[in-house]
Amino acid sequence: MTDPVPPLALVLTTRSGPGVLHAVSGIIAAHDGDITTLTILEHTADQTRLLLEVSGPRLDALLRDLTGSDVVQQVERVATFQHVFGKRVIIMGGGAQVGQVAIGAIAEADRHNIRGEKISVDTIPLVGEQPLAEAVRAVPRLPRVRVLVLAGSLMGGDIERAVREVRAQGLTVISLNMAGSVPDACDLVVTDPVQAGVMAVMAIADTARFRIDRLSRRVF
Repeated sequence: MTDPVPPLALVLTTRSGPGVLHAVSGIIAAHDGDITTLTILEHTADQTRLLLEVSGPRLDALLRDLTGSDVVQQVERVATFQHVFGKRVIIMGGGAQVGQVAIGAIAEADRHNIRGEKISVDTIPLVGEQPLAEAVRAVPRLPRVRVLVLAGSLMGGDIERAVREVRAQGLTVISLNMAGSVPDACDLVVTDPVQAGVMAVMAIADTARFRIDRLSRRVF
């Protein structure tokens, strides 16, 4: 049994215009590649820069044909985001609470990352039911996100509905022990914000033995 081919990340500089993505994806498909991530890094009237992550390609032939394509001006091989940044923790809510959760998450991520993990922590201070509900629903569209922490003093209404929706999509959601209905909708509720950050990282770290689904309690 052969080992799986690791994903390939490429930055392509192409001409701009209709049909460019079609031409690039056609070359990749011809070499048995599957595009798993596509981001337009820059787009002007004359030039476009694309970031693609591709699984399963025949590497040497793919790079040769991309370089020789009429639409591709430059091909650069780069490290995948999974390799560089790894799994992601997203923390959102009130600024003070977000900061305290981040302290715990960053300290715990550092402990695991020096043992070979790759876990990154992202934060966004937000207030208001609509902005928070929109942000919660957007989290599953972000790459590599494994857990969301909601940090605030009062969340409910449409935010609760958004939490239930993203959990149904497989996202783990941790909440501070706050007023409102959001804690009832989450996987785990933690009173201390620093501890919430620590537990969020532990829940996704391969080098930790902590698993939320094994807990006999869900409120701490």
